[in-house]
Amino acid sequence: GSMATSTSTSTPIIFYDIAQRPPVAETCCAPNPWKSRLALNFKAVPYTTTWVKLPDIERVCKEIGAEPSAFGLLKEGKPYYTLPIIHDPATDSLIGDSFDIAAYLQRTYPASGAGDLFPPQKLDYAVGRDMQQLLFPLSEIRASPELADYARFNSNVDAAFTAHVGLMVHGLPLDPATAEVTKAEFVRRAGLSSWDDLEMVGEARDKMMQSFRNMLGDLAALFRKDASGPFLLGQRATYADMIVGGWLRMMRATLPVSEWQEARAWHGGIFGRLHDALDKYAEVK
Repeated sequence: GSMATSTSTSTPIIFYDIAQRPPVAETCCAPNPWKSRLALNFKAVPYTTTWVKLPDIERVCKEIGAEPSAFGLLKEGKPYYTLPIIHDPATDSLIGDSFDIAAYLQRTYPASGAGDLFPPQKLDYAVGRDMQQLLFPLSEIRASPELADYARFNSNVDAAFTAHVGLMVHGLPLDPATAEVTKAEFVRRAGLSSWDDLEMVGEARDKMMQSFRNMLGDLAALFRKDASGPFLLGQRATYADMIVGGWLRMMRATLPVSEWQEARAWHGGIFGRLHDALDKYAEVK
């Protein structure tokens, strides 16, 4: 496709996100679509959101001609369709995977918005060896070499948060109209017998909160390197901040308020400050 020179006259990008319970603009909480929303807003490209209910994702993906997730087959050996996806009419491009979406936006609209999503920076954060099985094989990540550090960071951050997603599942703002179907799918994927088995309470929950806090210690240390904060590069937001920010939006929407306040304050308040600083790119359109 040709490079789109002007974004103002072109048809807006269509951004597909997961609809939770109404009002969907207030309850959207999936971390990967959030990473894409932050990137879209940062690049200031015109877009509209198409909201897709969880049980409809596969059908909608097939209708628009989107591929199943590259990582889906790792789970169950059958195609796994997931959001976000963007369709950009200006270049007739259809892109799934939040990382690929950000890379596409930077490549296609380099001068747009608040600047470079991927400036060079040292992103030396890695989860421990016990967590390595949660990492997507980096060969799967179709990142150009200059984005490899960001791709690796994305994979490690996802592993750290995914290991603690048990704290969040029961707080998902499910749409009552489709909640039973969705719960059954979660239970099936987790290999459990009921939705209540997914609820984490009491001592197990306290332990996981403690593990979560400890796990985020190294990440917090990376954010402290530039004391001018709140971003990894001080005052300058990059896609690396949005990778963490997408998960913080998920936490805010799904953790009990008291636990969200607790997490915001961890490690000297690094994550609360980051979350709030990303508000300027968090408008739901």
